[in-house]
Amino acid sequence: MARVEMVMPKMGESIMEGTVLKWLKQVGDAIEQDESVLEVATDKVDTEVPAIYAGVLQEILVQEGQVVAVGAPIAVIETDVASAGSAAPTAAPAAPQEAPAPSLNGADTNVPYLPEQNDPQADQRLAVAQPGRFYSPLVLSIARQEGISMADLEYLPGTGKEGRVTKQDILAYVENGKKPLTQAAPATTAASPAASAPAAVQQAPAQPQAAPAATTPAPAAQPQPAAPASKPAPSVSGNNELIEMDRMRKMIAQRMVDSKRISPHVTSFVEADVTELVLWRNKHKDAYKKREGENLTFTPIFIQAVARAIQDFPNINVSVDGDYIIKKRDINIGVAVALPSGNLIVPVIHNADQLNLNGLSKRVNDLANRARANKLKPEDLEGGTYTLSNVGSFGNVMGTPIIMQPQVAIMAVGAIKKKPAVIETPQGDLIGVRHFMFLSHSYDHRVVDGSLGGMFVRKVADYLEQFDPNTAI
Repeated sequence: MARVEMVMPKMGESIMEGTVLKWLKQVGDAIEQDESVLEVATDKVDTEVPAIYAGVLQEILVQEGQVVAVGAPIAVIETDVASAGSAAPTAAPAAPQEAPAPSLNGADTNVPYLPEQNDPQADQRLAVAQPGRFYSPLVLSIARQEGISMADLEYLPGTGKEGRVTKQDILAYVENGKKPLTQAAPATTAASPAASAPAAVQQAPAQPQAAPAATTPAPAAQPQPAAPASKPAPSVSGNNELIEMDRMRKMIAQRMVDSKRISPHVTSFVEADVTELVLWRNKHKDAYKKREGENLTFTPIFIQAVARAIQDFPNINVSVDGDYIIKKRDINIGVAVALPSGNLIVPVIHNADQLNLNGLSKRVNDLANRARANKLKPEDLEGGTYTLSNVGSFGNVMGTPIIMQPQVAIMAVGAIKKKPAVIETPQGDLIGVRHFMFLSHSYDHRVVDGSLGGMFVRKVADYLEQFDPNTAI
């Protein structure tokens, strides 16, 4: 049997942590592969996390209510799946440099360790190599950031259980100039005293043991500045009620503040005459409801217009990474949905430009219904490249929406109102009753200038005004 760590999975774009809501399995319970083990909540979705291996839940590392970073261990499962995987490396320990190194989070690290010429530590490194050893996602992430290859990780002694490399081990290795023997050789003999380590390792000076101890207080001191999080609740008079934000509201608040800090927001407004669109929808909504069992709303029509405008102005479908602009080929439109709790969630319609009006209508209804029932999956919230918010559903005529990072633009559509308007005819101008709505387009002025932002929202309005009344659905 072997012990494998279950880690906090990545559950959506830009999600870096999750909160453990409830453990569905307890220590000692048998677990099937892909069986749900716990419920996890993020700022976007609450979901169940399945096991990637079958076995027995040996240890729970995170308690309910705790916030855990993506990639951090949350449980230990005892299984015999990993034992087969470790047999191959141990069968040929004499030449670990010939085995291809696994990639670190997508990085190309297939570079074997080659001792430097005149390197007095080369033989000692080879003596303590541990091919096939398990590394946590956190350790792999640090290794990738610091440019440490998998081959070098194999020669880095670990102080963790079963000789695993811990976060402190790899940070100490980096701080010591990437010289593992002077930093961690004594820890290796302590972690596996029964191992037949050569004298080269045994005679490492005792003085390096102080190095890990010296680095230990530094991480321990870092959490202390977080004390403001526990500041007492504000006092209120008897005429006021004190309500603590729920988990989702706290995260939404933080993301909104971050977006305003990151992106200089500019908003352009356009008023559109959508009379033909309204008349078409009124004509078909009852038949559609009877045939499909769903409502025919304006939202899929708005999404279709936005997708077409993105094809005309692809530079609105981008994100920013430092000094680089990433242009997205897929048109994935997020739609803000109000939840019964009062919070908002933004499921994504992937490849919206490839769906017809009926397909968009079904997709919108499905996502909205599952969002309100808390049945969304992580993939329903990933990959958005542009966002639409229908503030008209609240009776608002316009709004100034905040951009969903890392996107660079968002559009709000207001309520449709009847207004008197001048109608131009061959016989002259007339006054008539028309249906109008405002489109509000907020965009990141770092990369979207007023001309692009203004032309884009104008193009969306043009598509809505030019809606074909003969459109079939």
